[in-house]
Amino acid sequence: MSLINELIQSKYLKSPEIIDAFRKIKREDFLLDQDEGMAEVNVPLSIGHGQTISQPLTVAFMLELLRPEKGDKILDIGSGSGWTVALLAQIIGKKGKIYGVERIEELKKFAENNILKYNFINKGIVEIIHGDGYKGLPGYAPFDKIIIAAAAEEIPTALLKQLKVGGRLVIPVGRQYETQDIVAVDKIGKDEFKEKRYPGFVFVPLVKSHNA
Repeated sequence: MSLINELIQSKYLKSPEIIDAFRKIKREDFLLDQDEGMAEVNVPLSIGHGQTISQPLTVAFMLELLRPEKGDKILDIGSGSGWTVALLAQIIGKKGKIYGVERIEELKKFAENNILKYNFINKGIVEIIHGDGYKGLPGYAPFDKIIIAAAAEEIPTALLKQLKVGGRLVIPVGRQYETQDIVAVDKIGKDEFKEKRYPGFVFVPLVKSHNA
């Protein structure tokens, strides 16, 4: 059975739009050359610089929690390989916009080169920016959705401020090298939030820049 069918059967993939994106955006296009035969394996894989392309099960779980929709403006923190950015771009369509933030210059280029295998950058749907994920992108806010692929010990206040009222943020929260919760946060008022936690995940840490 293919990995995607496994994720559907185990109820990690549910929404037709997200399933369609998983079928169209090939994980193998976002791996290092030596791992290209590993695309169907449901594990995180190294992309260098101490970072990983997340386990497909985890990406599916987070995207289902995020609930991306056509036309959304989304901030993706820790773009890494670019796979999640490309999946989101497929879902939101030509009227949406994804801003990816990556703090490691080499990985920013890696993500861009991978996403160029599709047409999202040329169409203006995707922009990858070299920057500090903790700070987000205040100049581009507010965002309908924010997704973070690295664990913070607490949810960065700057990111909550950059979320639109009615928007949703999905982030792993917990101590480094321990199991963490994936937290879905809904912004229900200017300074009012509702959150739900899903335990049992492990992510690389969300690193603050020294000048943050």
